[in-house]
Amino acid sequence: MTKLSIKETQNPTIIKFEFQDFITKNKSYEFKNIDEASESPLAQQLFYLPFVKTVFISGNFIAIERYNIVQWNDVQDAVAEQIEEFVTKGGIIINESTVETKKLPITIYAESTPNPSVLKFVANKMLTSKTAEFKNIDEAFPSALAKELFKFSFVKEIFMDENYISITKYNSADWQEISNEIRTFIKEYIENGNEIINESLLVTVPKNEKQAISNFDSLDTTSQQIINILEEYVKPAVQADGGNILFDSYDESEKRVKVVLQGACSGCPSSTFTLKNGIENMLKDMLNDEAIKVEAINA
Repeated sequence: MTKLSIKETQNPTIIKFEFQDFITKNKSYEFKNIDEASESPLAQQLFYLPFVKTVFISGNFIAIERYNIVQWNDVQDAVAEQIEEFVTKGGIIINESTVETKKLPITIYAESTPNPSVLKFVANKMLTSKTAEFKNIDEAFPSALAKELFKFSFVKEIFMDENYISITKYNSADWQEISNEIRTFIKEYIENGNEIINESLLVTVPKNEKQAISNFDSLDTTSQQIINILEEYVKPAVQADGGNILFDSYDESEKRVKVVLQGACSGCPSSTFTLKNGIENMLKDMLNDEAIKVEAINA
């Protein structure tokens, strides 16, 4: 019988059910209702569950967005069993031949960030359930879209998270001259059903995200508190600005917290001010320790 792995995402309403093998051929699909899901008998069956809002199918996983009438902890095992039974009985996950020529209606808009070198391109659909940062085209092998974007001579770095892509440009280019070109390219690329990112190829470093810290329970209490504060209070704000912040380490003897800045936050002229006057003061207050210091190891 097919066995699935259940994985949380950064969005608490979305959970992933991962297969051991790929279930699509370099395509990503999103269905908002049972009528849209005519090409996917499995998605149609899932929509009979009253809490299913959206079904995503890509690479080796099915991601489901729920309505707030339930919590995933209460229903995720039952959903996994239903999918496993469907596939084991030979049910069709996605009939790709019928959607080969269909275009997905996509809206992309550009949004400024506090970092003048970074522009945030926001989509009206989920692009990835995992954060991904690529410093060059060689690092971008998990994302076909990122590799294509690096072919633009002015693209320096790429950061992807949920429904947006933050692009860092070289100083030789001006956003007024290139933003529309990038926006149009991303829109057409996704509309044509091309693969955005293969999340199974992303290298997961345990310290990069709270969900991925396998030894979270073995960390000292202060480190756990810092991680929780960053996740709950800091990360939503920096994500809104097209960036991300990750816990790296805490040195108890020096009272020093080290973090990693990504996307628009990396190299941002205001990041030092934010670290010292925002995040550092918050940690001092919430941990009741005026000796706390915050340092970005890639600032």
